Amino acid sequence: MSDNVDNKDGSGRVQMLINAEEAYPALERLVLNAEREVIMGFRVFDPRTKLRSPEALEIGNTWVDLIIHALRKGVRIKLWLSDFDAAAATELHRATWETVRILCGVREMAGPKGTLLTVHPRLHPARPGRLARLFLSPLIAGRLNSVARTAVKEARTGDGRGLKMLPGISAMRRHRFGQGMPTWPVSHHQKLATIDGRWLYIGGLDLDERRWDTHTHNQPSHLTWHDLQLLIDDETLAASARAHLENFDDVTEARADPVKAPDLLRTISAKRRKSHMLRISPKKVLRQLEARHYARIAEATHLVYLETQFFRDKGLAKALADRAHAMAGLKLILVVPGAPETSAFEDPPKLDGRYGDHLQLQCLQIVRNAFGPKRLLVASPVQPRTPNEEDCPAPRATLAGAPIIYLHSKLSVFDGRAAIVSSANLNGRSLRWDTETGVELVGSPVDLIRRRMQQFWLGDSSVELFPLQDAFEHWTKAVEANAGLPPAERKGFLVPYDSDAARYQAVNLPGVPVEMV
Repeated sequence: MSDNVDNKDGSGRVQMLINAEEAYPALERLVLNAEREVIMGFRVFDPRTKLRSPEALEIGNTWVDLIIHALRKGVRIKLWLSDFDAAAATELHRATWETVRILCGVREMAGPKGTLLTVHPRLHPARPGRLARLFLSPLIAGRLNSVARTAVKEARTGDGRGLKMLPGISAMRRHRFGQGMPTWPVSHHQKLATIDGRWLYIGGLDLDERRWDTHTHNQPSHLTWHDLQLLIDDETLAASARAHLENFDDVTEARADPVKAPDLLRTISAKRRKSHMLRISPKKVLRQLEARHYARIAEATHLVYLETQFFRDKGLAKALADRAHAMAGLKLILVVPGAPETSAFEDPPKLDGRYGDHLQLQCLQIVRNAFGPKRLLVASPVQPRTPNEEDCPAPRATLAGAPIIYLHSKLSVFDGRAAIVSSANLNGRSLRWDTETGVELVGSPVDLIRRRMQQFWLGDSSVELFPLQDAFEHWTKAVEANAGLPPAERKGFLVPYDSDAARYQAVNLPGVPVEMV
């Protein structure tokens, strides 16, 4: 474990890991020092990811080497890996099965103890009703044929392995058109690992090179990635995470009820045994992350701090608005990326990002009306430099004259009382559909989180935490000061969020469930 005490709470039990620069080495050390078992559940897990910690680099260069090393020591490794709709999320589906193929090779390379590694690629089984599938069939069939043609062309030219790399495409094309083409709109979005029944590693960060970034975020805008994990020394939480990972697949298949998992917050949905002909949504089983957010909002008195990739859930926005009306002294700090990834780094932007902008603007208007300009701060992170030729040229890849930092973290802090760190965004998909996991912290870990966010985002090297009643004013002053300065002269990373840029690209998609994005 790292000896950087600035990352730990007063008890030493909770370590806050900001960005892959801190999180990847911590996870490497956990696996390197494991004695019995490593149990993991990730949306994305690429074994070709480079090792970063000095200790792990002594045994190899990538996670392939680290996993082989652990297996040969006799450590049992289980990985639940998300799979995806092959038509709607082709590249993610391809990446899943590339990981499976690599790890099959790892089993061979590890020798006799390779059998200690098991990999479970899992597609969330929830599907829309038959009429909904029939309605979507022409779009899905067209997408399938396009992907198949591209894959066959790649195989012929030597640029890829064709449909062998996309097993879901062949399976989907075998379905009869009259029954409605299959589609799987729900996913497993969790990112957690438990080691030796003691450690829990949990938050919003998957494992691959795309997500690697440092605290300086000094790279082309489209390569930046800000995220957050926790490392917790807690046998109860570790046991809860293990129990969840060995149970969630049966829950989503409607074969079992969710196990009790003390102190672990979850979102889980399941396929419907009798699907409504027109229904798209899955059966909602657990909504603990949503419920805990509502409960904490209802108790907030001074300051709510939300850091999220997406702020798109109207119910949550209305709960904040209701509390703002009830508590005249309550203030809200909201930190979001300057734009969704598919809007920031693609030109023209994709429809999912534009619809997401529409939903987020609605939520922002709700909280603006309730809090007013003196009680609400909405900010986004940017780099302290002007754009150059390496940065993405799309209009929203730049904000306030600087390349954006893409924010993916999921953190909610309520006064000084509680903090929630999870894989869940503040949108309907994360709060009601996808498989998500998180934890709530109280006591000294909350002070740790508040202090580190203050230091990181505001460029404040002081170890003194702003008093709760003064924190909003300090944050607002810092963000507004940055707005009036050239990028190189700013302190920290935050500038005001640009609603006008979002409004220019936003589009409503009537009939599309808000949980889709």
